Amino acid sequence: MAQVVCFGEIMMRLAPGGYLRFEQADSFEAVYGGGEANVCVSLANYGLDAAFVTKVPANPIGQAAINEMRRYGVDTRYMERGGERLGIYFCEKGASQRPSKVVYDRSNSAISQADKADFDWQTIFAGAKWFHFTGITPALGDNVAAATLEACKTAKAMGLTVSCDLNFRKNLWTSEKAGKVMNGFMPYVDVCIANEEDAEKVFGIKAADTDITGGKLSHEGYRQVAKQLADRFDFSAVAITLRESISASDNNWAAMLYKDGAYHFSRKYPVHIVDRVGGGDSFGGGLIYALLSGYPAQDALEFAVAASCLKHTIEGDHNHVTVSEVKTLMAGDGSGRVQR
Repeated sequence: MAQVVCFGEIMMRLAPGGYLRFEQADSFEAVYGGGEANVCVSLANYGLDAAFVTKVPANPIGQAAINEMRRYGVDTRYMERGGERLGIYFCEKGASQRPSKVVYDRSNSAISQADKADFDWQTIFAGAKWFHFTGITPALGDNVAAATLEACKTAKAMGLTVSCDLNFRKNLWTSEKAGKVMNGFMPYVDVCIANEEDAEKVFGIKAADTDITGGKLSHEGYRQVAKQLADRFDFSAVAITLRESISASDNNWAAMLYKDGAYHFSRKYPVHIVDRVGGGDSFGGGLIYALLSGYPAQDALEFAVAASCLKHTIEGDHNHVTVSEVKTLMAGDGSGRVQR
């Protein structure tokens, strides 16, 4: 019986080896990932019972995606089979001043053709405590948005905590469409997760005295963003990741949490990036684990940020770390010394 249920798309990621550009590549490495799938893997690594809900094609590629989730202990009973194809995205890793690039090939994917009838949410949520989704999922189509809304309504009626990572993707929909659709979900959301840009792109709430491309982030500006979000939608908690991009290779990584009327800011980590894809998802997974485990607000935030810091050092979409590894970093051991 799952404690946490996540709903979204799993895709195949194809990437040139190392730091090659797309035009240089004569082969691509294949891994699997996706916002909610990445959160599920994190939670399973931390020892929670986590179920992933999606739809994949009834072919060997769809089965490979199911096997990927099983490999990490995720409950795959509710990964439905059907539709045309598995979505793909191509990822070119950036370095120094050259940014990473992502090219999507996900039209007509199985999950984009799903509808409400594919998912029995009453059965799926039986015994669960938490439901998580991202803004990517309803962006896949009005039919998927309807299925997501049905999930939110059912989860709320059954007493689950509902979290949403806003995760705005300009390649999937406009800010206007995102704001209109996501507004309909917010009455059912308890915990909202966002990055530096999401609140502005989706809800028009901008942090003052902040220049994202210049690497300038204002704590006071994000206090205002979090409070405005909480006041507008009656969230119990708002978490915002704070990324200072020095270059594609080096970032400063931190976050804030607004909960019970109090503002909490984490330690800031200088990160030399191996792979930043899934960084926000690893933060979400860490936060859900810590809050479900009863951590005080500051400790929950520090756990989530440390977990996500470690993810930036790991190839692929998933965060392959344990609770003890995260706690070691939380305690101040970021030396990277060999563990024997």
